[in-house]
Amino acid sequence: MKRNAVTLVLVILFIALVVFYGSRGARGPAHVNGGSTLSGNIDGKNAPDFELKDLDGKAVKLTDYRGKAVLLNFWATWCGPCKVEMPWFVDLQNQYGPQGLQIVGVAMDDSGIDNIRSFSKQMGVNYPVLIGKEAVGEAYGGVMGLPTTFYIDRLGKVVTSNAGLISKSEIEDDIKKALASSSAPAGSTTATATSNAATTSMVHPRTSVTGTPVQ
Repeated sequence: MKRNAVTLVLVILFIALVVFYGSRGARGPAHVNGGSTLSGNIDGKNAPDFELKDLDGKAVKLTDYRGKAVLLNFWATWCGPCKVEMPWFVDLQNQYGPQGLQIVGVAMDDSGIDNIRSFSKQMGVNYPVLIGKEAVGEAYGGVMGLPTTFYIDRLGKVVTSNAGLISKSEIEDDIKKALASSSAPAGSTTATATSNAATTSMVHPRTSVTGTPVQ
């Protein structure tokens, strides 16, 4: 009886693993152009290009927005801090869109496109939402907590970034830097590390749709 029980448990665990990794793989391969990844101090480095599908199934590349300042926000439907900042993004897109800002959301959860679409509509999102891939998160240095946001200038270079929830005024300040930047050299922004350290407690750890932390 004990041997049968152990065998049954192992079979259940095996099936669970197949379903979990199968659901992750079903999201399909990501197209990250150039093969570059970000690590360490990323300020002043080129933002890795990628191709992801939007909520209508249209392929979107980061370079489609060249000439605009881009706020690239990695988020998920289950992320509490993300829900706080999304209404701010809506307001800021309305305010700074005419000046050349484009906010782009990258949904990093496996809840399904229908759920992401419904959630985005509920939140009144007025900017593109893309279905994220793990490879894209890895290209940006590994997105281990949500929200994580990158501010990219009109020439495609990262001006600054932050992980976790910061104030709306801080987000607005970083948007202004991206709009005004002419690709300043790496290390030109010194306040990022301090800001990140102060907001560590507001970072929602990455989890799967079942709530298991992503290692």
